Amino acid sequence: MGVVPLNGRPVSRGQNTAKRNIVAALDVGSTKITCLIAEVLPARQRLAGVGAHAQLKVLGLGHQAARGVKGGAVVNVDEAERAIRLAVDAAERMAQTTISAVHVAVSGGKPQSRAFSASIRTQTGVVSPRDRDTVVAQALAKADAKGRQVMALAPSYYTIDGGRLSGEPLGLHGAVLGVEVGLVTVDPAPVHNLATAIGRAHLSIAGQVLSGQAAARAALVEDELELGTLVIEMGGAVTSLALFHDGRLVAADVVPVGGLHVTHDIARGLSTTIAHAERMKTLWGSVYATAADDRDMLTVPLLGERGADMVNKVPKSALSGIIRPRLEETFELIQQKLALPAFARFGGARVVLTGGASQLTGLRDFAQQMLAAPVRQGSVATLSGMPDMARHPGFAVASGLLLQAIDPAPVYAMPQAAAAAVTEAHMGYVRRVGRWLAEAL
Repeated sequence: MGVVPLNGRPVSRGQNTAKRNIVAALDVGSTKITCLIAEVLPARQRLAGVGAHAQLKVLGLGHQAARGVKGGAVVNVDEAERAIRLAVDAAERMAQTTISAVHVAVSGGKPQSRAFSASIRTQTGVVSPRDRDTVVAQALAKADAKGRQVMALAPSYYTIDGGRLSGEPLGLHGAVLGVEVGLVTVDPAPVHNLATAIGRAHLSIAGQVLSGQAAARAALVEDELELGTLVIEMGGAVTSLALFHDGRLVAADVVPVGGLHVTHDIARGLSTTIAHAERMKTLWGSVYATAADDRDMLTVPLLGERGADMVNKVPKSALSGIIRPRLEETFELIQQKLALPAFARFGGARVVLTGGASQLTGLRDFAQQMLAAPVRQGSVATLSGMPDMARHPGFAVASGLLLQAIDPAPVYAMPQAAAAAVTEAHMGYVRRVGRWLAEAL
């Protein structure tokens, strides 16, 4: 079975892909499992001026109702394996090719963000590569994952004489160089369970990133990454948060509420089936009720009842009355996360909403009111060949995984030898420690 390195060049298991550069993405969510297969186009076939998006052509899409997944984590390996197989098979049939490895999004595992800092005196008063690598090595030596799996580890920002920089410090004058390294970790068990289900579907994992980080690759523009943006990926059972600053992921977390909770609230409140509650949410769901909503009536089939007379009539405003309290709870939980030090130290970020649950009418204005920040609705990256039905925020994670596959964000390793490397630096021969890229997380 082939393994895809981080640059997204897979080893084919079939003759069909032997001469093609194929990458695949797998988003295992709590409501749906999505597989995207794309070809990395040679330079002569790319559109000019479109950027990284022009490098890909989507060949196949498969999606399947999720089974064996709850709260973003695999809880039944057998059911999850079958659902993964069905989604991958549908994508392979559409693409007329086979895959052996996938890039995966992680939404479970309760992400935690921590920061470690270090500072040194520059040797000549001008920051050299040796100075930079030494201070990074010192910060890495302090990093402690505490038995959790590292998902992101990279400098959040540098400082010179106490002033924060927005980029690399090389060549700048200053006496003291500082760095803050951001560390994002997850519980290893959910990641291992996900890997087990994928492995039993005869696939290997080429790389994995947090769901919010993948969604950001699809939804954010370059300036948003640089200036500071919070991505809120509203999934089925969890809402993922990913904060970016100076082009880097600096903090991540999740809240255990998603669109499926809204659906269940509707089903309970109106005594109807979950399927019909989902339909009502999709067609008529809104955060705010209008004056006309008190007059417009909706027909609701009653749960467990049969016959044309076994329905209830409710005003459309009743739907908003059920939806809004759950969203208030969701954004109150988000506010609590944003008050944590990992997020608060980068305050004032704009907000981009992604995920299927973010499409509720009025949600953008509601989020802007709750978070007191500029908010926009994220859109899916414009990829050649993407089916029309997948060009909405619900497929942001899967499309972002494809972009991550061909242009992976740097992830620093956390070697046990980091402290020894610092000692070597003081002895006079730093070899650019701290610049290792993790081949696998």
